[in-house]
Amino acid sequence: MSARARGALLLIVVTCLWGSTFAVVKTLGQVLPAADLIFWRFLIASVALLPLVAWSRRGAGRAARVPDGWRSRSLWRDGFLLGAWLIAGYGTQTIALQSTTANRAAFFTALSVVLVPLWLVVAQRRRMPALLWGALPLAVAGLALLSWEGGTLVVGDLWALACAVTYAGFIVTLERLADRHGALPFTVTQVLSVTALALLWMLLGGAPALPPASAWAPLLYLGVAATALTTLLQTIGQRSVSAAEASLIYALEPVTATAFSFLLIGEQVGLRGALGGALVVVATVLSQRADAPHAETPAVQVE
Repeated sequence: MSARARGALLLIVVTCLWGSTFAVVKTLGQVLPAADLIFWRFLIASVALLPLVAWSRRGAGRAARVPDGWRSRSLWRDGFLLGAWLIAGYGTQTIALQSTTANRAAFFTALSVVLVPLWLVVAQRRRMPALLWGALPLAVAGLALLSWEGGTLVVGDLWALACAVTYAGFIVTLERLADRHGALPFTVTQVLSVTALALLWMLLGGAPALPPASAWAPLLYLGVAATALTTLLQTIGQRSVSAAEASLIYALEPVTATAFSFLLIGEQVGLRGALGGALVVVATVLSQRADAPHAETPAVQVE
């Protein structure tokens, strides 16, 4: 198997893990507030990343000192900025899953990829690419069909749209900052920033409490497999797969989310929902071809 094929296979695994999280987060949201869920998930991910941090620092000790070390102020400043975008995305998505279905939230969240080139067109006064003109009405039609199947547009759908907007902001910001720092230090600072911000959010809501015993297994899965492990696999996979190719693989995330939502919590998608989801996926792929930005440095994905 070639390095490119191995990289693509790793990214498919990452996409499947991301897709599985919607059902898990929806289930956990019934026993944990959003702030608590995010805090414990990212605290576990931070602990899981410690061996990689120790290994990287040990390797750096043998090599020549580089300007972008762990004590770099710009590293922590940029990591905190992206962490703020991330917790906005995780927070809105977690709240969304309290009142909308996991598969609908996944397709709504996938709109972030369509919103990125639109964001850049407005912010940087770029010319609207022709493919984006086609992607936008497809995305709107897909969301209309998804909402129609549910009978009405619920508040959770609006929170999911907010997640798409905030994660689009994260992607645009990441494009600007990605090449300034190493992948692992930059990712770790983002994870730690989300942990700290989630802790502050949790404390503002009252006295913190340990999660119930039933929540620890899914929290460990989210922290270790769906955050720390996916970060590592994404880092390795995108060494041999271009960002454009990787983005096409990531477009399958809502499809895998729908499959896991059916298998794990019994959610089903009807004909209108399936057609709407397909339109969203097509719009996502088209937007990737519309000169959308793709940061080569991997970072935590909203899921």
